[in-house]
Amino acid sequence: MGFKLESVVPWGRSLDEYTRMFDLSSDDLQKNILDCGGGPASFNVEMTQNGGHIISCDPIYRLSVQEIEQRIQETYNVIVEGVRANYDDYVWEQARSPDALGQIRLKAMHRFLQDFPAGLATNRYQVTELPELPFRDRQFDLALCGYLLFTYSDHLSQFFHLSSIRELCRVATEVRIFPLLTISGEPSPFLPIAIQELQQQGYHVEIRTVPYEFQKGGNQMLLCHQQNCHPIKIKRRPIAPLQIQFRKGD
Repeated sequence: MGFKLESVVPWGRSLDEYTRMFDLSSDDLQKNILDCGGGPASFNVEMTQNGGHIISCDPIYRLSVQEIEQRIQETYNVIVEGVRANYDDYVWEQARSPDALGQIRLKAMHRFLQDFPAGLATNRYQVTELPELPFRDRQFDLALCGYLLFTYSDHLSQFFHLSSIRELCRVATEVRIFPLLTISGEPSPFLPIAIQELQQQGYHVEIRTVPYEFQKGGNQMLLCHQQNCHPIKIKRRPIAPLQIQFRKGD
């Protein structure tokens, strides 16, 4: 997947949001976790401060603190206004308004920015991206992927989705992907295809309702347990650069 500074749309989430998005129990939070596509979330720093074991990976981490902060400033109002324009597509419980949502996100992103240099130096933040990860087989107990797979089904191909999910299943015993809707709020056309492929390869696959909903209807995640199985055989092909335009995602 190509990476360009102008395509980066920083939008960070907190430990509390991750806990509800991925239905994380207290036992889950004690596991060795990979946050794939973590972006400028405060999940890593909050987990680390609580004694957790976590690595976050994202191509955005090749940017400097100043560059990430610049992109936050450039895109923040665009995102908030986009949410405001589609107000009725969201559930306003945790955040009471688009401005309140923006402040929650800014707090998480500022916490990330303060932690980023130290976390990068200790490899808690790593510059890498799907569909190929540099980690060992089953290096992690749990891999999380939020607001990337299925969300950008209009931009990322079926091949990319299948390759990425299989790669997550390779590096982690359990994988959780949230949400299952596209950025425009529609069911992803790749979800049934991915479920079929995983089941054929011997994985236990579950769609679980979680205690988090911002996009209306976006309160489910895909959970996949790794079992004795063989890799999905997919011929590698070049991935076209990702060009993202904000529509209805949070």
